[in-house]
Amino acid sequence: MRRAALLLAALLIVAAPVAAKAQDLLVFAAASLKTALDEINTEFKQSGVKTSYAASSALARQIEAGAPADIFISADLDWMDYLDQKKLVKAGTRTTLLGNRIVLIAPADSKASVTIAPGFDLAGVLGRDGHLAMGDVASVPAGKYGKAALEKLNVWPSVAGRIAQSDNVRAAMALVSRGEAPAGIVYATDAVADKGVKVLGAFPADSHPPILYPAAVLQDSKHAQGAAWLAFLRSAPAKAVFEKNGFTLLAADAKIN
Repeated sequence: MRRAALLLAALLIVAAPVAAKAQDLLVFAAASLKTALDEINTEFKQSGVKTSYAASSALARQIEAGAPADIFISADLDWMDYLDQKKLVKAGTRTTLLGNRIVLIAPADSKASVTIAPGFDLAGVLGRDGHLAMGDVASVPAGKYGKAALEKLNVWPSVAGRIAQSDNVRAAMALVSRGEAPAGIVYATDAVADKGVKVLGAFPADSHPPILYPAAVLQDSKHAQGAAWLAFLRSAPAKAVFEKNGFTLLAADAKIN
């Protein structure tokens, strides 16, 4: 009997570290961050990281509905502001992390050529029956930036009836990569990630609101490593990955948010 009790105690001691292991940090991040964050997360040693990627709008709505995320990284200020106003962002943790650009893409084998400038012939790039692939222009940040740029350049009226809208920017890029759309508007960082597309040109920075990625710990998060993970995103290894993928890492004290 004593021997059985000692064996049971030994098993409990061995099992204790497994039971006490911290659960993964759950990050909700804009779809355009997937390639970079997947690589960065392999280097974070304090805990495991699970990341859910989608349009910032969809993620913000899920958080509002009670999804148990620890961190949110949005592809625009609007959706972080939305959660902030609802008191769902932990005070003092919000930071404006990254910058990006939007570009016009075409399938890699496309013969299209265009100079992006006021009044440029985007309809000509689309051809007779083609559509322009974009994120949803009412809610997906990449779609909102793209529409703003086309309006500023006085091109939107010529293509407004020929938009193929997607739930997120990676889905829009996939339409172009598969040849289902002759052109699309995505982030420069997305174009780097898909060899099935090529960049026809970049939109002028002053043709749309600044493309900024705010990040924050969420109010209901109890995970001990949330702040550490956000800090790690500014480390030298993470910076190298972001820059390799075309992002601009902003200064930690950037007063934009």
